[in-house]
Amino acid sequence: MKIPISVLVVIYKLNGDVLLIERADRNQFWQSVTGSLDAPDEVLAQAASREVFEETGISIEVLPPESLQNMHHQIDYEIYPAWRFRYAPGVTRNTEHWFSLKVPDDIQIRLAPREHVAYQWLPYQDAAKQCFSPSNGEAILKLFSGL
Repeated sequence: MKIPISVLVVIYKLNGDVLLIERADRNQFWQSVTGSLDAPDEVLAQAASREVFEETGISIEVLPPESLQNMHHQIDYEIYPAWRFRYAPGVTRNTEHWFSLKVPDDIQIRLAPREHVAYQWLPYQDAAKQCFSPSNGEAILKLFSGL
């Protein structure tokens, strides 16, 4: 069963381009890196680092230490009914913690084929509009409002 605590990581370049990945199980469902904690005591930054590596192949350990930043923002949202089977019975809400990850322009992306089928780099305003989830778009806009 999934833990209803997750991370969202907005991956971006200095020029303002944001990475979006398309889910394998939903056509045209573009999003940032997301994922649930593996254990109730998993540190949020470790979960963010793990999910980034699993979904994009980016190893945060080889980037400058300040590349991954906790945005110190969280949201509580209703889990889509179609995905509630992944959680314990009766769980309907998830708490998502936002992070950002600054990457170099020449970063290589290696998608997890079971999870994602495509990726694209978009200017942050376009990326925010392209996201299926309104809160994902909000996370992108919040990041760039503070840079």
